[in-house]
Amino acid sequence: MLSLLHREVKPALGCTEPIAVSLAVARGCSDLRPLKPYRINVAVSANILKNAMGVGVPGTGMVGLPIATALAMECGRHEYGMEVLKDLTPADVTAAKAYLAAGAAPSQETVHISLAKTEHKLYIEVECLFRESDGVGHRTLTVIQDAHDAIVYYEKDGTAEIDLRGASSGEDSGNSVAAKAEADGADASFNPSIQEIYDFALHVEMEDIQFILDAVDMNKALAKEGLLHRYGLQVGRTIQSGEHRNVFGHGLLTHCMAMTAAASDARMAGCTLPAMSNSGSGNQGITVTMPVVAAAEQLMSSFEELARALVLSHLVAIHIKGYLGKLSALCGCVIASTGSACGIVMLSGGGYDQICYAVKNMIGNITGMVCDGAKVGCAMKVASGVSSAVQSAMLALDDICISGLDGIIEEDVEKTIRNLGNIGSKGMQLTDEMILNIMVCK
Repeated sequence: MLSLLHREVKPALGCTEPIAVSLAVARGCSDLRPLKPYRINVAVSANILKNAMGVGVPGTGMVGLPIATALAMECGRHEYGMEVLKDLTPADVTAAKAYLAAGAAPSQETVHISLAKTEHKLYIEVECLFRESDGVGHRTLTVIQDAHDAIVYYEKDGTAEIDLRGASSGEDSGNSVAAKAEADGADASFNPSIQEIYDFALHVEMEDIQFILDAVDMNKALAKEGLLHRYGLQVGRTIQSGEHRNVFGHGLLTHCMAMTAAASDARMAGCTLPAMSNSGSGNQGITVTMPVVAAAEQLMSSFEELARALVLSHLVAIHIKGYLGKLSALCGCVIASTGSACGIVMLSGGGYDQICYAVKNMIGNITGMVCDGAKVGCAMKVASGVSSAVQSAMLALDDICISGLDGIIEEDVEKTIRNLGNIGSKGMQLTDEMILNIMVCK
């Protein structure tokens, strides 16, 4: 359980799809610095492209993969993982923009983005081409696959220095994830049940989960930033605003929605503060954390109560995500807000049965919310997910649950979760393709 938490809950600076591309670029450039590539070819899977097209890149005021690529070339450090751009300076941003401007003409293109031919939903391939002053050329090739920070292949001048791709090649095969887990002494296939997660959250030693409180500090800083400044659509600021108090009120629901949406506002608009992510997504990390933090503040919970509720929330989201894969047509806030609903139930004194009720209420409510790419508008979806989470938790605490005779809900909570997974990973594949076609043809 602890290995699972450490593997899936980690800091990320910026939206994880363009940042994953930045990570691959930084790895491709690192061995030949200060030499800069005259061209960088980036090929990504459709889901990476969808989630990277419209989201802000930290500190740049720009969106998309070209600036994420150029910035990584200038200042990216692959040793930092998903915080690859944390050393960026205004001078780096200026240089990155100049690099892109130099390749404005097709014949002089410095950064080329294309769609990769791959069955993997999470796939990034970066080719960096260099030329020294004496005409000697160099080439690096870097591949990230199945997990945002999993560099499975690195080649320099025709020699492979890293190759973790393995023999299988199916969709989301998880070879890279398995390799990393094995190195940590963990089992990448381990996906605990809600019962196991609940028992663990109740009984694990506090000293073993103290680290989860880092998510509080990190994501709360983003929320404060979003409430103070006019980021994105200002969803959190609007909900919190005194001007709309007659609409939103000032209770638990408003506090949870405002804090969570504000953090998403800031992050998706390019704030330079990191988020504590969950399952490779900063927005999911925010949504699985901030409603629980906001509820703990309202309920005046202790740090230990908050830590245990966060462990439950994060692990429930990881568990559900295990049936969907890292990227899907289903909006991640559906999964993350389901975790936070469970955390709110635990903080409010609910037990295992009420937690199962909350999961079913969530799945019966907002399953089907589509992911149409990462962008500032995600803050509105986050707010909707959090609103549903609070509603589901309150109903669950009153022992009210959607019937197993309704829709995709079953009496067994694990079967219900698998139904959600099948809808998101298989049933919505055509939806995913249609969304991408609409986005790239605008």
